[in-house]
Amino acid sequence: MLEILKSLFGNNENLTVLVKDGAFLVDVRTIEEFVEGSADNAVNIPLHLVPSQLDKFKDKTQIIVFCRSGNRSGQAKTILEQNGFTNITNGGTWQEVQSQIKN
Repeated sequence: MLEILKSLFGNNENLTVLVKDGAFLVDVRTIEEFVEGSADNAVNIPLHLVPSQLDKFKDKTQIIVFCRSGNRSGQAKTILEQNGFTNITNGGTWQEVQSQIKN
């Protein structure tokens, strides 16, 4: 079970490495949620806009998507993978991603 969760949400060790290596950080929450707080240096691409914003993900070495609970970022990861992206990590919550930036 733990391995399944790690594959869905990544793990802190992997997340830390990706963040330190300069992964493209994408908050897929609404604009209203984003302005209330997000991970440092993150861009906001709300989940419903991900399919129309695929160009913003091109040429990124690593991508971390995240949201409030990990649910919408899981959906974003699936959308991106269905469009040929293989370098996507579901970071879970924005607070979890932020905590890795602070490490």
